[in-house]
Amino acid sequence: MRKFGLLPKIILAIALGIVAGLIFPEVVVRVFATFNGLFGNFLGFAIPFIIIGFIAPGIASLGRGAGKLLGITATIAYVSTVAAGLLAFFAASVLYPVLLKKQSVQEFENPEEALLSPLFTVEMPPLMGIMTALLLAFTLGLGMAYIKGNALQHVLIDFRGIIELVIEKIIIPLLPFHIFGIFANMTKGGQVSAIMSVFIKVFVMIIALHLIYLLIQYSVAGTAAKRNPFKMLKAMAPAYMTALGTQSSASTIPVTLKQAKMLGAREKVADFSVPLLATIHLSGSTITLVSCGMAVMLLQGQEVAFAEMLPFILMLGITMIAAPGVPGGAVMAALGLLETMLGFSSTMLSLMIALYLAQDSFGTATNVTGDGALTVIADKLSGKGEI
Repeated sequence: MRKFGLLPKIILAIALGIVAGLIFPEVVVRVFATFNGLFGNFLGFAIPFIIIGFIAPGIASLGRGAGKLLGITATIAYVSTVAAGLLAFFAASVLYPVLLKKQSVQEFENPEEALLSPLFTVEMPPLMGIMTALLLAFTLGLGMAYIKGNALQHVLIDFRGIIELVIEKIIIPLLPFHIFGIFANMTKGGQVSAIMSVFIKVFVMIIALHLIYLLIQYSVAGTAAKRNPFKMLKAMAPAYMTALGTQSSASTIPVTLKQAKMLGAREKVADFSVPLLATIHLSGSTITLVSCGMAVMLLQGQEVAFAEMLPFILMLGITMIAAPGVPGGAVMAALGLLETMLGFSSTMLSLMIALYLAQDSFGTATNVTGDGALTVIADKLSGKGEI
């Protein structure tokens, strides 16, 4: 089972959950609902720690290093991530009314009322609110970058290691069981057929947006480098395929680095920018998060306004720095924003996780492939002087 990837596990969990909801008696489904309640409460308890553990040291690390090149790389990474989110918003605004027009809003409203209640609950209140955690993480990260102290930085790096273990050894392994229970419960409540049809439509749209955005990135990079963008994309294909298999930007760095140098980026620039971009540039993941988030909101009968989504996208560009290098890391880092800025309930967060993880490897592959284009752009913007 260790060699059975996360994506197949998620697909299997969804399929088995639907079957279980059709054939299992109500009391058995309530057992799964009890597990979901416990897991959801633990996830809520862990979210503030995830925010602090990843955002604070992430921002602090950006304050050190190669001066001009750091500023250029971080800026284009943020601009690219926000632009990806805006592309997803406008595409979803145009396409969702057509793709999702046959979904009845009423059948998704107040989904908790259609779900079976757990046998018991155990309260796990978080130590602080989401916004408090965000503010604390930003304050600590910026403060550490300014004072250039190492003591607190080392503490938070160790803390991040603990949170990575919690995500990698507890949350991610239990997610398939959680999604199994969610879909069993939704099937019992008569909601699953409509939701699955939405899954397929949203999945196809997201993959198309990934490819379109890569073409945009490489058109810009090709113009800057005076090279054929399609040949540049072909050169990055090994990195794309590697990321599909590993579902990790960090694990793909050696391949990304090799291919980025083949695009013509100077060795010093590539050696610095590629590892940094693997951490802070998640355009593919942002497309997925915005697209899935809007789909879930529409399923709940919520209006999706630009004035509401723009601050979320701008914050997402910063929060993506917090994404740990494990499958599903981006959606874990974004849960706090989804809850506070878009008002996601626990059921909506569960749907969001399932939607996101179903295509996580494609989002990671888009992130990694885009890193090559941004490295070339950073190389041209940094000039030919000493770095």
